[in-house]
Amino acid sequence: MAKNEVATTDKKFELVTLTGELAEAIAEEMDGLGSIPFERAKIPSGGGLAFELPGETEDEPVMSTELTGVILHHHPVNAYWAEQYSGGNEQPDCSSYDGKQGVERETGEIHDCSKCPHNQFGSAGAGKACKNIHRCYILQEGNPVPIILALPPTSLKYIRDYIGKRILLKGLRCYEAVTKITLKKEKSADGITYSRAAFTFVSKLTDKQKAEAKAMAENVKAMAGNIPEVDEADYNAGAAVDASEFQNVDGDANLPFN
Repeated sequence: MAKNEVATTDKKFELVTLTGELAEAIAEEMDGLGSIPFERAKIPSGGGLAFELPGETEDEPVMSTELTGVILHHHPVNAYWAEQYSGGNEQPDCSSYDGKQGVERETGEIHDCSKCPHNQFGSAGAGKACKNIHRCYILQEGNPVPIILALPPTSLKYIRDYIGKRILLKGLRCYEAVTKITLKKEKSADGITYSRAAFTFVSKLTDKQKAEAKAMAENVKAMAGNIPEVDEADYNAGAAVDASEFQNVDGDANLPFN
């Protein structure tokens, strides 16, 4: 196999998107109710190795050691609370959809996240007062509605390496490949055990599936801006870490998009 040749598997990924008769049925049944909400996958605390996935009822989640699907879209999200976040629907005092520009909730004032004092290490002990996460929208096999996975700062280097070296250098986009995500147990410098994500390339989609996935990815990207910046699942992703555990994703000369 050539160096950049993409491996395929005998088993075809069952890609289902919101098109055709399914789209028509959803439009009819959901009329007046809004869109179908995206569900969440949760990364456990304490170094657990199983994702908590939505089950048939909200009281019966499914535990799984892997999350496999197509990453349709991904983006950074920042959120800052002046007072300690207490959970629930408490909105952040400042939030950023792209991790670059933060908007204050009360005044509408815009801040440069890279220069904001709350987004610097040391603004909350050894860590940051501003919560940084990376949100991924994953289309699982046989399911037309993406599930959202919020990655903590400790996983950023790993998704960057994966996209740069295992996806882009193969001539693919994330929405053209099937990706498997698992969890690995790590320990911070001060002894806190936490979970970080690991990414594995499974296969590429067929040409027909790529076209369907691209259209779905564009729809998800348009809808992503209407999803609340941070909820409890996002906020609780991973463990609190300081600068020594935060994976810096800037300045890696081995990747093609610096």
